[in-house]
Amino acid sequence: MAPPKVFLTGATGYIGGDGLYAIATAHPDWQLSALVRSKEKAAQVSSKYPGIRIVHGDLDSADIIEEEVKNADIVFNFADCDHVAAAQAIAKGAQQHTPDHPLWLIHTSGTGILTVEDRRANTIGIERPKEYNDWEGVSELVNLPADALHRNVDEIIINAGKSNPSNVHTAIVCPPTIYGPGRGPGNTKSVQAYKLSTAVLSRGSGILIGKGENIWHEVHVQDLSNVYLALGEAAAAGGGKATWNDEGYYLAENGSFVWGDIQREVAKQAHLQKFIDSPNVEELDIEEAKKAHPAGPYLWGTNSRGHAIRARKLLAWNPQKPRLIDLIPDIVALEAKDLGLL
Repeated sequence: MAPPKVFLTGATGYIGGDGLYAIATAHPDWQLSALVRSKEKAAQVSSKYPGIRIVHGDLDSADIIEEEVKNADIVFNFADCDHVAAAQAIAKGAQQHTPDHPLWLIHTSGTGILTVEDRRANTIGIERPKEYNDWEGVSELVNLPADALHRNVDEIIINAGKSNPSNVHTAIVCPPTIYGPGRGPGNTKSVQAYKLSTAVLSRGSGILIGKGENIWHEVHVQDLSNVYLALGEAAAAGGGKATWNDEGYYLAENGSFVWGDIQREVAKQAHLQKFIDSPNVEELDIEEAKKAHPAGPYLWGTNSRGHAIRARKLLAWNPQKPRLIDLIPDIVALEAKDLGLL
């Protein structure tokens, strides 16, 4: 069997860069191509992966994306999970596949899609009891309401598989709060806990979003990459043990945490490292949270509770990396360095 042709978007991003590392390391024989938007970023990718074929373009380069997807065996869409035009171009390229040359399409969403209740009610810092899972609850995930974050793009990908199930096999990977050092050629750090640390360091004091009782799940980026790798390997084997299309939705998490615990730990570590005067936290309302970061109420104040059963059961996924709370000292130090405080 010839090695698969694999097309990736988002190779210089945080998730995609680490995913690329995992895939290229495990399968040096796979024919990889990556959409890259600038010469500088292309040089970053080529220097680490000289065998990769660079595709010059961005997420709005619809014709280029469509053509690459048409010719690929496996597509990893690691890029912006809210970019409608890119998803439409991928779906269009996917429709040109046949049962003899099917496409295995692995798309990145995010568990912001599960924050719909808080977003509708404009609430922060409260615990909501609703929990999702990707096993017996998978049909709920592929049919989430239209006003859920990321849902419009999820629907484009899901419908690409629905309209041609023998030609297009889709899997959506839906990570929660991601953390840990990425191994990619571009961006190597995440958003939520990192922006929180920046906000605390910048204002010189700790913060609590509402009562801080809201719950998310978490995953280390290097554990997350193993989900993509396992799905890629299943795709290369003609589907493998993975499920696709109607049951092709994979939450990817390694346990839950309470945001207030993280907010207190960031303040504690920033104080221990002598960047702020006190380990105490100040409770913020929605408007104050927005001042800390425009997306602060969403990033740190919502609930996103989804259990990853499918990847564990079917793909033998077994996350091993440290927990988010254990890496807060490193994250605070990293943000302090980037702010020029060290």
